[in-house]
Amino acid sequence: MRYLAPQTLDEAVGAFAAAQGAARILAGGTDLLVQMRAGTVKPGLIVDIKKIAEMTEIAEAPDGGFRIGAAVPGATLAEHRGFGKAWPGVLEAINLIGSKQVQGRASPGGNLCNGSPAGDSVPAMIAANAMVTVQGPEGRRTMPVEAVPAGPGRTNLKPGEIVVSFTLPPRAPGSSDAYLRMIPRTEMDIAVVGLGVSLTLQGGVVTAARVGLGAVAPTVLLVEDAAKALVGSRLDDAALEAAAAACRAACNPINDKRGTIAYRTKVAGVLLKRTVAIAAARAGGN
Repeated sequence: MRYLAPQTLDEAVGAFAAAQGAARILAGGTDLLVQMRAGTVKPGLIVDIKKIAEMTEIAEAPDGGFRIGAAVPGATLAEHRGFGKAWPGVLEAINLIGSKQVQGRASPGGNLCNGSPAGDSVPAMIAANAMVTVQGPEGRRTMPVEAVPAGPGRTNLKPGEIVVSFTLPPRAPGSSDAYLRMIPRTEMDIAVVGLGVSLTLQGGVVTAARVGLGAVAPTVLLVEDAAKALVGSRLDDAALEAAAAACRAACNPINDKRGTIAYRTKVAGVLLKRTVAIAAARAGGN
C-alpha cells in the first residue's frame, strides 16, 4: 500500500484516477480506517487530501453564501463564527457524527461519499439546497447533494472524481433550518430516521421549503411533496399533517435490529413536525 499527500487538487485527481479504482481518499479517515482494519477495504493507494488548501477551508461569499471544503472537520466548522448562525441545522447535523474526538476528524465530504443512507449531514445538506463541486480527469462539475448517493456504499461520482467542496446559498430574510434524528441511545449511534428542514417565512407564511429524509430508503431523499405541503401555509395542523404524510409515503425502509419498517415510517412523520417547529422558531415564526 502506498500513501500520497498531494499539495494540489490536480495532483490528487491524477493519482486517484491513475489507480483505476484501487485508491481511496483519506479526509478524516473515520470510515476508511475502520473499513481497512475490518479488512473490507484494501486500497493499493491512499490519497490524503488534507494538505490541499481548497479542501480544508471555509469561505463566506459577499452575498452571504458559504463554501465548505470537503475535508473540513466538523469541529472546525463548529468554531466558525458565521456558519452556525446562517445554517444551524446543517451544523447540528455535522456535529452529530460520532463523538467529540471523531468530530475533530470527520468531514462532510467523507460522510457523503461513504454512501450511508443514515449519514447525518446528508439530509441537512439536501434541505439546505447545497451543491457539490467535484473534480476528475474530465474537469470540474457541480451537482446537488441529493444526486450523489446511488445506494448503500455507492455514489454517482464518475471514476477518478473527488468531492472538492459544498456550496450553500445565501439566506433570505426569515429563513432558517433544523435537523433531528431518532436513535436508540443518547449519543454516538446511527440514525434510525434523520430529517432536515429548511424554511423561509414571510409574514408568517412559508414561502420556500426543502425537506431531506435519511435512513428510510437506500439513499437519502429529497421529499418534494412534503415541501409543497408546507409552502403557502402558516404551518397549521393540516399543512403539517400533509407534509408528515408525504414523508411517510416516501419511506422505503428495511427491518433491522434498530427499527422496523412500520416504526421508521411513523417516526419520519413525527420528526417532520418537530423539525419544522424548530426551523420555524429559528426563522422568526411562532
